[in-house]
Amino acid sequence: MSLQRFICVVSLQLSKLQPKRRTSSTVTPNMPGLLLGDVLPDFEAETTTGTIRFHEYLGDSWGILFSHPKDYTPVCTTELGRAARLSGEFSKRGVKLIALSIDCLEDHHGWTKRTVNGSWQWPWACWTPVEKDKDGLPLTARCVFIIGPDKRLKLSVLYPATTGRNFDEILRVVDSLQITAGKRVATPADWRPGDCVMVPPSMSEEEAASLFPEGVFSKDLPSGKKYLRYTPHQ
Repeated sequence: MSLQRFICVVSLQLSKLQPKRRTSSTVTPNMPGLLLGDVLPDFEAETTTGTIRFHEYLGDSWGILFSHPKDYTPVCTTELGRAARLSGEFSKRGVKLIALSIDCLEDHHGWTKRTVNGSWQWPWACWTPVEKDKDGLPLTARCVFIIGPDKRLKLSVLYPATTGRNFDEILRVVDSLQITAGKRVATPADWRPGDCVMVPPSMSEEEAASLFPEGVFSKDLPSGKKYLRYTPHQ
């Protein structure tokens, strides 16, 4: 699959999804695009680090694909700088990044060199948007796709071009996804690494006690029900 075709597929997920449920990961006519749990299509692209095949590049790692409206623009520049500074945090979590925007590879090289002294180590691809505004200019946005080692979509977020992404939140989500992928737990609102995680209501008291020797405690609710159960996690 070409990069352009890949962008068309994932764009459907952002702009044309219908509010209907489905029971499998197969894309149906009235539910185009990608849903959480779907395998992201493989593609080949020329990037700042050479030609890559998406799935081969990810290997067994987690991945994050970012789209940027345009090089040499203020909001994108702040995002590039923040992502570059957090490269060690992403690597520590076994996450590989890949970015794309509408500019050419030469512009990508020049922009990263002038912005972060060339410290951006991840591949950067270029593409031509299909959708344009009334003046013929490309319609751009800030997309985030988090992909698991199984190549399945774990999270997608679409920001308008005027709003920069919160990279602390992206790291927090990665931490949550990695913990919940390996253990039968969930993370509550505003959870941070080191906070307690939640025990699912479907788990019996006996099973919870066996799986979480650190202990399980519940928070009192006005209803008196005990389904808010927590266990420590480091």
